[in-house]
Amino acid sequence: MEKNYLYISDSPDGWKNLAVDEWILDHTEAGNLTLYFYVNANAVIIGKNQNPWKECNLNAMRRDSVQLVRRISGGGAVYHDRGNLNFSFNVGKNRVDFDKTKQQEFILEILRDLGIPCEFSGRNDLLAGGRKFSGNAYCSRGTGRQHHGTLLISSDLSKLQNYLTVDPRKIQSKGVDSVRARVCNLCEFLPGLTVEQMEHLIPETFQKLYGDFEILSFSEKDLKEIGEYYLRHSSRDWILGNTPEFDYAIDCRLSFGGIQTLLKLKEGRILSCKTYTDANDVTIAQRIDGLLTGLPFNSFSMAAALSVAGDPSLAELAEYVSSLQL
Repeated sequence: MEKNYLYISDSPDGWKNLAVDEWILDHTEAGNLTLYFYVNANAVIIGKNQNPWKECNLNAMRRDSVQLVRRISGGGAVYHDRGNLNFSFNVGKNRVDFDKTKQQEFILEILRDLGIPCEFSGRNDLLAGGRKFSGNAYCSRGTGRQHHGTLLISSDLSKLQNYLTVDPRKIQSKGVDSVRARVCNLCEFLPGLTVEQMEHLIPETFQKLYGDFEILSFSEKDLKEIGEYYLRHSSRDWILGNTPEFDYAIDCRLSFGGIQTLLKLKEGRILSCKTYTDANDVTIAQRIDGLLTGLPFNSFSMAAALSVAGDPSLAELAEYVSSLQL
């Protein structure tokens, strides 16, 4: 029998909240749905395949005690504080209602009931007044599928540029002047709106769209397992990883996101490579590394390998590699 669950975290710890998020995904049974909400205090959340040294101002983060957290999904880096409410839909593979549109409508319906004009736009964004207040990312594993995202309610947007290193090519390609100009808080449209008020509205809308639900509770065994997830999420290896020594970098911004592939060369061949990206496709970095490792270091062989993969994104990267004339 299908079951619906709701859980709202009371922890401000980004490592713990993302550990719980991953645990819920891994333990979502095939017919169930769990909706999870949490708030992180002063943290930068990076995508699974991002290079933190490139994406973040790590010195400023250390100075201001801003937590660095790596999520299991793709996409770009975001700043979280107590004015940012985060949601996560976790749906079993047998449920027919893992529908991005329906999940976006859950958020939009709450806001429209508050009188805030909002809409879904592009691949993953929710907009109010033409500006973004929510970004989304996706992950699948085992029997579970996950869609999680942010809701800027009363966040300190002035800090975005303190801790995030924005690629100038990204700004140029979007024809905008700054990150701040593209995002907004929902309290701009409803003065005084708080995270706590939004949390209060969630259960009623959840029941309206998905039916009856239970509050998710954790057994002692569950809490022990979550503790193990926490150890990994808070570990240096997971957060920072290891940026390898490299001899050549392929660094570009394409239609699907930024790509940085670091190549280690030996005797004219690619001995190893490591790809970082803010692409929403969480598998693309691993696929690029697999296709390029062992090849002769020249544009022809690399572009050919990327082209035959049958993926439009990799074909676009192949075209860029060809233009390098290596």
